[in-house]
Amino acid sequence: MKKAYIFPGQGSQFPGMGKELYETNPIARSMFEQADEILGFSISDIMFNGTAEDLKQTKVTQPAVFLHSVVMAKCIEDFAPDMVAGHSLGEFSALVACGTLDFESALKLVSVRAQAMQKACELMPGTMAAVITLPEDVISEICNSCDGIVVPANYNSKRQIVISGENSAIEQACVKMKEAGARRALVLPVGGAFHSPLMESARQELAECIEKTDFSIPTCPIYQNVTALPTTDPELIKENLLKQLTSPVRWTHTVKNMINDGAIEFIEVGPGTVLQGLVGQISSEVKTYGV
Repeated sequence: MKKAYIFPGQGSQFPGMGKELYETNPIARSMFEQADEILGFSISDIMFNGTAEDLKQTKVTQPAVFLHSVVMAKCIEDFAPDMVAGHSLGEFSALVACGTLDFESALKLVSVRAQAMQKACELMPGTMAAVITLPEDVISEICNSCDGIVVPANYNSKRQIVISGENSAIEQACVKMKEAGARRALVLPVGGAFHSPLMESARQELAECIEKTDFSIPTCPIYQNVTALPTTDPELIKENLLKQLTSPVRWTHTVKNMINDGAIEFIEVGPGTVLQGLVGQISSEVKTYGV
């Protein structure tokens, strides 16, 4: 009878996000004001009053989604997760929720991550594509057969795997995926090849900051993107987080492992409902809802 709290990543942002929390909850108000101070610009103003275009700026998007999720978690009465996980950026929100990272340290890491990823996108241009209804092994084989860099990046559900890499290699892979029987192979409107070797420069820049950050023992196991396995060891958590930017997000395996360990309810904390949909595709036996 365990509850799993899950935290979304980039792409779930929307204009007005967090505004109601700010206006109705003193804890939320304090955290938004603290975030503005830490970041050196008014992210709360952009979140509450900015356009969708404003929220697409990399230096804004990642801190905004992180902030919304963490504030929501702090405002939940009797918040006591049995286990947590986050999708990509969401892993940082999960690390705050389970007490491994403090709010300020995590927000600073997220800001560095966002800016380092933006630089990496400019240095090594690339993109991502969603592949629908093709087995994992077939997708891996096709990626290996393409010219250039292309790798599986997000194992999102049984139905959807996202690939990431150089533009030409992604185009080539999409053609091959359709020939192999994929229902769809769609290039996504993203700024770069996230969770691929093209993010190596960003990984190195973020690693320097992660190494200097204190990690505490979590209050519950966190299931990490890189391994899909639970851990409560701060050193192992740090080690896995160091690899995250150039490694795939093993979301399908994460959810399956959480279910095997007793999770029957998955609660999405943050903007959007994407993760609830993915969990539903992975298992019809569990309950999913948002906060």
